[in-house]
Amino acid sequence: MQSTRPLAFGKTIKALSFLGIAFYLPWATAHEDLTFTTWTGPYMRSQMLGFVNPYQNTTGKKVNVDHYAGGIDEIRNQVESANVTWDVVDLTQADSLRACEEGLLEKFDHSVLPSGADGSSYKDDFIDGALNPCGVGVIVWATVFAYDNQAFSDTKPVVIADFFDIQNFPGRRAIRRDPAVIMEWALLADGVPADEIYPMLETEQGLQRAFTKLNQIKPHIVWWKNGRDPINLLNNSEVTMSSIWATTGVEGSKEADSHFTVEWDGRVIEMDLFGIVKGTPNLQEANEFIKFASNSKSLAEQAKYLANGPTRKSSLSLIPEAVRDNLPNGPLHEDQTSVVSDAQWWAKNYTAIAERFSAWAAEASMKGASGTVR
Repeated sequence: MQSTRPLAFGKTIKALSFLGIAFYLPWATAHEDLTFTTWTGPYMRSQMLGFVNPYQNTTGKKVNVDHYAGGIDEIRNQVESANVTWDVVDLTQADSLRACEEGLLEKFDHSVLPSGADGSSYKDDFIDGALNPCGVGVIVWATVFAYDNQAFSDTKPVVIADFFDIQNFPGRRAIRRDPAVIMEWALLADGVPADEIYPMLETEQGLQRAFTKLNQIKPHIVWWKNGRDPINLLNNSEVTMSSIWATTGVEGSKEADSHFTVEWDGRVIEMDLFGIVKGTPNLQEANEFIKFASNSKSLAEQAKYLANGPTRKSSLSLIPEAVRDNLPNGPLHEDQTSVVSDAQWWAKNYTAIAERFSAWAAEASMKGASGTVR
């Protein structure tokens, strides 16, 4: 016989509702705390102390902080499955643009952003590239190279060309399994001026030239995935040189028993931006969080705990001089060769070059370890 429980239960619900009595359904959707997803390690710490904890203390709202190793695959999976569990994500500039173009991020109304600490409008305060239709800038950062002090007794590697010079600087090289940065480095090391790198990579001749240069280190490659990997690989003398995120490397080199040096020549300068995952149930709170986290004071506070450059000009005067002089885009390194990553170019060309790079990388004979992230 068919059960009458659903009907009876429905009548009970209606009766309770009519009487104004609150009830709880275990399957009902409840409001969730905001989830902010970023890179872990010292970088996450700088954000926790710079703006996550202050936001919680100021608003009384809880923020869950999750971590990932970059890219937009997980964001795509969440959006396509209608199972969005991340709200605000810290994205590289190129990933921000790609995710926005794919419709994976909410559009952001920049007019709600506060003015700079010096009174300047948000439009004038944020540096070029820090605002896009779906993103708001967080930091300016860089990828540099580092070498094991114990591997070279006399001549030390000091320019990016040395990274590819196996004869004079033998040993394994650790690089991230991603075409960004290493493709720029290959051409820079082969004598291409910084301002000609991206036009060169647009051509088949330029790509061939980059891969030919990469072939010089191909038999010696160890792949790394997460930000702490280069520190571990260098300190364990598993590699003699490695690409490394600048601030991670600088902080790591200060740790007890570390024996590597960070070099700034050839650094590739990039940005990270906040983005809101499309379909988040916490859209309003996500917007409020970004407004708070991207104000002049918040960005300056983050830089005090890890020397990444702020994306607001007005934040610079709020940062101690000792920190300001060591920012990736700071005055201490302005005389050394650098490349400003062209995020628009990478957003347009990443997929095609990544496929080609993956095919090339699959032929490499050595694989690297993984660790904890940036």
